[in-house]
Amino acid sequence: MTDKQMTIEVVYGTPTKQVLLKVVIDPEQTVEEAIIASGILRRFPEIDLTNNKVGIWNRTCKLIDVPKECDRIEIYRPLIADPKEVRRLRAEKAKLEGRADKVTGGRIKS
Repeated sequence: MTDKQMTIEVVYGTPTKQVLLKVVIDPEQTVEEAIIASGILRRFPEIDLTNNKVGIWNRTCKLIDVPKECDRIEIYRPLIADPKEVRRLRAEKAKLEGRADKVTGGRIKS
């Protein structure tokens, strides 16, 4: 590593495997270039940077953004279910089971 390079991390996880890779890059390299340099695309061929969202420290960013020293680039997997729909179904189930008030949806006091 030269004095003009910096260290960042690239992370990705599946339900069964998580990887955190430290990468040394030049300061002007983009998020996309850092991901490619990390070699994570060879480890996880299912990653498609045109579809997968990316972020730096849990905030979404663009592939053309430039990371800073010690940043963590995260590659996100697509959601398998809509969180709002899952919550709605859970609330409906609670109403049917008598755990929630059928009118207000709130918890029934015991």
